[in-house]
Amino acid sequence: MDTPELEGRYANYFEVGYNALEFVVNFGQVYEPGSEGRVHTRIITSPVYAKALIETLNESMKRYESSFGGVAKPIEG
Repeated sequence: MDTPELEGRYANYFEVGYNALEFVVNFGQVYEPGSEGRVHTRIITSPVYAKALIETLNESMKRYESSFGGVAKPIEG
């Protein structure tokens, strides 16, 4: 996936919203604990593709943890 037309962005913050027809996922960064997240990317997709993304992420996390060990949940703050 290393192609010149793709831009990688780091995200440690996200929000999810939805309506009857679509899911909206905002990705961004939080610089200081307790500060507001700064959104830099928005993905809008159908519920079918949102579910496929969830399943893909779940399977990928299982494989990751099998290779590298468990991952703790993020600290809320």
